Amino acid sequence: MGNSTAAQKFRDGIESKQSGIDDYDPEEELWTGGYSGKAMVGTWILIGMASIGLVAVSFLVSPLALIGIPVIWVIGGLVYAWRRMGVHYQLTSQRFIHQVGILTRKTDRIEVIDLDDVSFTQGPVQRIFGVGKIVLTGSDRTHPTLAMIGIADVKEVAGLIDDVRRQERRRRSLHIESI
Repeated sequence: MGNSTAAQKFRDGIESKQSGIDDYDPEEELWTGGYSGKAMVGTWILIGMASIGLVAVSFLVSPLALIGIPVIWVIGGLVYAWRRMGVHYQLTSQRFIHQVGILTRKTDRIEVIDLDDVSFTQGPVQRIFGVGKIVLTGSDRTHPTLAMIGIADVKEVAGLIDDVRRQERRRRSLHIESI
């Protein structure tokens, strides 16, 4: 009988402390994005220089080298189209949503509380245009490391993801500590 009274006191204590906790926090969208066309400026410059090189080779060696010009531009265009149309990201106050695919779309949701680190890198051309790669590492099984390439305003977006991650950890730890 003493154990049931102690157990009941414990349950009552938990209920009284949880009564002020609102378990439902509406999820709000904070950022959406995808691959920025500015991220391929370096690639387009490289393809342009390769095209000029192929024109020079066609004059010096063989006119068949001109066939390579449209091929490299088409390949560059297909890579751009796949990245631009096939990758989408959404950050909410509680989750990070990653969608990949054009015809068949795969969607992964990562709880922001599961993210352990947010970092970003930029090359010299990317710094000029404000784009870069964000790397998220965490405890998610499907994406322990997620690299987001070609993100515009990379510094601000990485900072926003990190701020949301830290805020959600503080919010959830307050709920746990109040029990």
